[in-house]
Formats: sequence, C-alpha cells, structure tokens
Amino acid sequence: MNPVTEDEPRDFFFEAYDRENIAYGMQPSLELAAYLRQVVAPTSDEAQSNKDGCGHALDLGAGAGRDTLALAAAGFNVTSVDVSERGLDRIRERAVKAELSDRVQTLVCDVRELDIAAGRYSAIIGTTVLDHIPAADAPRVWQNMCDGLTSHGVLYVQVHTTEDPGSDQAPGKDSNQPVSETADAVINYFRPNQLIEWAVAPSSGLRVLRYEERLEWDTTHGAPHQHGKAVLLAVRQGFHPDWFGQPAAFPRPNVPQNHE
Repeated sequence: MNPVTEDEPRDFFFEAYDRENIAYGMQPSLELAAYLRQVVAPTSDEAQSNKDGCGHALDLGAGAGRDTLALAAAGFNVTSVDVSERGLDRIRERAVKAELSDRVQTLVCDVRELDIAAGRYSAIIGTTVLDHIPAADAPRVWQNMCDGLTSHGVLYVQVHTTEDPGSDQAPGKDSNQPVSETADAVINYFRPNQLIEWAVAPSSGLRVLRYEERLEWDTTHGAPHQHGKAVLLAVRQGFHPDWFGQPAAFPRPNVPQNHE
C-alpha cells in the first residue's frame, strides 16, 4: 500500500470499514464459496466437532472478513491478516455475531513482513492483496503463499489488472468507466496472463482449477464502479478434490437417502 504521510490517515480503509454498511459486503468471493460448498461442505459437520476443524486457513488482506467468515463457517481455523485495524475490528464483531469467534483470530501486519510457515495451511486467500504491495515485493509474497500450503491445500487469489479503469496503463487508463473510491490503494496492476504465469511455474507447485480475467461492476462500496480483475483458484499439485467447476457444469446428481 502507498506509504503513509503526515497528511494521510494511518488506516487508509478506516472510513470504508467504519460504515454501517461495511465496504465489500458480507458475501464471500464466488469462486471460493463454490469450492467450500463442493469440496469442504461434505465433511464440515465432522470438522465442526474436531478441534482442528478443516485445518488452518490464512486470509491475507482480509479487509472486513467476508472470506474469513466463510472459511470459519466451513470449519477452518482462520488467521485474518490486514494493515487496517478497523477492518479487523469489524471481523471480530462479525465473528462474535455469527458465533464463530473461536475459529477466528486477527493480526495487524503488512503481508511483506508476515512469516508464513511452510506446509501449514489448508487454505490461503489473497483477495486483492498482491496488487496493494510494490511489484518488486509481490513475487516473494506469492512464493511464501504457495509454500505455505499443505499437500491438500487450496489457494484463492484476486488481483486488479491493467484493464481496471484506475490503472495507469492501457487499456484501463483509456477507459471512461467510473473508478473505485479506494483505487489509490492499488499500486501494482497485473498485466494480462501475469497471474496465471506465476501459477503454472514449477516453483509454485500448484494445479490450477480455475482462472479468469474479467471486467466486473462493484456496488459494495462508494458509487458504482468498474474493475479489471484476474481470479485464480488452485490447489497443491497432486491434489484432486471433487471440483465440478464454478458454476458446476455437471455436478453429481442427488442420491436418494432412502432406496426402498
């Protein structure tokens, strides 16, 4: 994120997260929600009764917690990391209200300074965080995220791309679409195919389940505005969960519980 000056608030996102209608809303990222529903939900009842649940999850740039709460509800023990203290306050409030506080802990930290233990996390989420740090630092943080996954871990990442109207590069800079109120926080717009190139590099050790570059409208904070996004869902190489796509193209049919 941009360095803080004497003229700027220490918490860039304080106002956005301090609203009654918290910025970015409550709905988890669609692709992550689909993965949790298909892959994690079948075992979530057992996980809820297990102290270790579905394992440990790390939500980087967690904001006000929409993905954190979805992970906790699915049975993960989640560590939510952000530089916004107000965002983490709202995560704790929401976790208490949802009776999930025993599965959520928060940490005020710059992701560049976070020690991610290798092989520890069953899920690592980075929803618009690699684009909020300098381009020179992003590859190192990315590799730490990949290395932090267990053998059955899932990685979900979103970044803003140069298609974004807030970008200082084409084609976004030539767009006449409205720009996000928090666009100044994005300092590293990803070029086309950059994120997928990182994902398929041997050093990442990933198997890609879904990748998409798209334009999207955001009405969850401020005036309606447009984004350019790259979205990645991947698992550790060698892991083959029951993933049917998002939306599920040919899901498993419902099997009657009573065969009489």
